[in-house]
Amino acid sequence: MRHLRTHTGERPFECSYCSKRFTQKTSLTTHLRIHTGEKPFQCGVCSRSFTQSGSLTEHLRLHRGERPYVCSHCGRPFSHKGHLTEHVRRHTGERPYKCTTCNKTFARNGLLKKH
Repeated sequence: MRHLRTHTGERPFECSYCSKRFTQKTSLTTHLRIHTGEKPFQCGVCSRSFTQSGSLTEHLRLHRGERPYVCSHCGRPFSHKGHLTEHVRRHTGERPYKCTTCNKTFARNGLLKKH
């Protein structure tokens, strides 16, 4: 049933703070942490906390010195997949984020938001 919602567009779970809707209850639970500030996943090394377990897993790579994501263009390694993705755009020139007002494009979503 949950997978079917992906195709039907049904989003039965609604955020009580901002009315954003989700196909899965777990997605709503994770989203609610944006509003509540809850960060239940804490690093045992530096005490930094995260809203999602996957974020903690990626963070722990920093402490262990793990950098499993390697740029195919220059060989530079990264501990976070997202950092590799942003780095590769420097080689390819890809700018997937576009301002709907002036059509200027950006390599990172944060730069578009700042614009």
